[in-house]
Amino acid sequence: MAGRSASGGDLTEALRVLVVDDDFMVAKVHGGFVARTPGFSPVGVAHSGAEALTRAEELRPDLVLLDLYLPDRSGLDVLADLRAALPEVDVLMVTAARDAETVRAAVRGGVVHYLIKPFGFEDLRDRLLQYAASRRALPAEQEADQSAVDQLFGGGPRPAPAAPTPGTRTGPRASLPKGLSGETADLVAAALRDADGDLSAAETAERVGISRVSARRYLEYFTDAGRAEVRLRYGTAGRPERRYRAL
Repeated sequence: MAGRSASGGDLTEALRVLVVDDDFMVAKVHGGFVARTPGFSPVGVAHSGAEALTRAEELRPDLVLLDLYLPDRSGLDVLADLRAALPEVDVLMVTAARDAETVRAAVRGGVVHYLIKPFGFEDLRDRLLQYAASRRALPAEQEADQSAVDQLFGGGPRPAPAAPTPGTRTGPRASLPKGLSGETADLVAAALRDADGDLSAAETAERVGISRVSARRYLEYFTDAGRAEVRLRYGTAGRPERRYRAL
């Protein structure tokens, strides 16, 4: 017998997703990503914590894409309320917050994944498909064996990575994510090095001659690679601005 979704449907039906983000355009983009992913359907959008809880109660989605920076409260608080009121609804955190304590708090709160902004369609699609596979691995009426449990928790023991072939490049440009070019990465790195202090994604984009979204991807890549550091500048309203400095 097939398992049931949070909304009461068969797991062979499309999984219903509520998108929560304070930025109207970002929410629209993420909803489009969901719609493009096989087996998923966006069923609603919310732009605040209060609206997220109300819409979740109304729609009973299978999954909530939940931003951390909401205008009325933290996404972590919304996560806690969702888990208390609707324990059958899963949450995938999508946020620019990358500090370790926030990630740990989200994991402790029961998120199925934590995806750092900005990200592209393939990044979200892969997490959604992984989530769908874990649901199929352990339907409600089925007893669990170890392989099903391993799939639910992201797989069992993994082999150690193979040693690099002698003579291959292992520098930062050799590991650029798909969609990033080495030439543009060099320009962004130079802009950071030449800056008198730190830069925002918008300031970097203006110096290099690329879009702000593209600049943000390169800056986040450098941060992940340990070649830049990021700090948050808080204003009087809205989300904090991310500022980058070369290391």
